[in-house]
Amino acid sequence: MKLLLKKRGFTVPEVLVVIGFAALLFILFFVQKGNSDAMLRDDKRKIAINAMYYALEESFYPAKNYYPEEISEDVLKVIDPELFTDPNGFYLNSEFGSYFYEPTNCKDGKCKSYTLRAELEKEDDFLKRNRNN
Repeated sequence: MKLLLKKRGFTVPEVLVVIGFAALLFILFFVQKGNSDAMLRDDKRKIAINAMYYALEESFYPAKNYYPEEISEDVLKVIDPELFTDPNGFYLNSEFGSYFYEPTNCKDGKCKSYTLRAELEKEDDFLKRNRNN
């Protein structure tokens, strides 16, 4: 008596379809993760610019009645010094950084206005301008 053995397993096309589907999911996961990471870095940039803005408007300007020509942790002591460094490790107004303080109408280190700017990855630049004057 001859026994018939039935082969079990997957065919090559079935295996290729599963590998292709897994590769697609893998690619989509990392694309979405990259987008999420960029959005998180953009949120950190906005938080830092807002902190600098409120420090200038609520602390510095009321005490001095002008804006500084340059800002740093020595000038704005009320905020965390780490906020002057962007998510990529560059300091405010660095050539390769994404945070910028741009004072205007300055005379003898005293300015009448300014713009704070963060270059974002997923949106247009985030801007804050002085509210006084």
